[in-house]
Amino acid sequence: MIHEVLNISLEGISDATLTTYLLSTYEDVYMEPAPLVIICPGGGYEFLSNREAEQFALQWNARGIHAAVLRYAIAPERFPAALMQLATAVALVKEKSKEWCVNPQQIFIEGSSAGGHLTASYGVFWKKPYLLEALGIDETDAENLRPAGLILNYPVISSGEFAHEGSFRNLMGDAADDAARREELSIEKQVNEHMPPVFVWHGGEDDMVPPENSLLLAMACRKAGVPVELHLYMKGVHGLGLSNELTMSTDGLGIEPACESWMELAYIWLMEVIG
Repeated sequence: MIHEVLNISLEGISDATLTTYLLSTYEDVYMEPAPLVIICPGGGYEFLSNREAEQFALQWNARGIHAAVLRYAIAPERFPAALMQLATAVALVKEKSKEWCVNPQQIFIEGSSAGGHLTASYGVFWKKPYLLEALGIDETDAENLRPAGLILNYPVISSGEFAHEGSFRNLMGDAADDAARREELSIEKQVNEHMPPVFVWHGGEDDMVPPENSLLLAMACRKAGVPVELHLYMKGVHGLGLSNELTMSTDGLGIEPACESWMELAYIWLMEVIG
């Protein structure tokens, strides 16, 4: 495994890091360029959850897929700081794709909870002129930032009735009460034809980020013609991670056998997307 921590520095924003979990290549082992999943942990834009980071990466590695964990800017940094860092991470992976044996057309992004909001935000905003301009990318090269697909684990999506208010206040600061700004960051209202395919799952007992967030997103994808796969489990509270002992919290929470299938379902979906 090629395991290193790369710094992402953008002027005026606190640094982010991209930690790689890359499958090693050997002279005597044949290996095709493989997909890579960039993982964005949750934490309400207030902290970054270790339960939704390395163990996810290792699960992808076990399935023959490269991974990298993005530790992005959180409060007091505001939108679009983390979005710019995610775009930079995508560009970095594409730049190093040959060196890392990554298929540059198979870069996926995965996010949990607020990391799911960041991931979904990237899915709808990756082609926005303000993002390209901030990163010095010409509009003709915008397709280089397009991800192959999005994997969303119990994501924060809507700033409306079913909002996780803390995430939006940490993301927006003083602008959190601006109706127009909130609508801009309510992802189900921003889904467009440029959004890549989506895999999304949610626990039915989630009372922190209600399942309606995923339902609203799935309906918006359907309306826009964006391929979407939705799994709404009957059981499952918020922040389950892998739903088993590998991501159990220090207080013993985070185990829900009913939801443990999501990882394999996400892998099956990913393989279907890449064909």
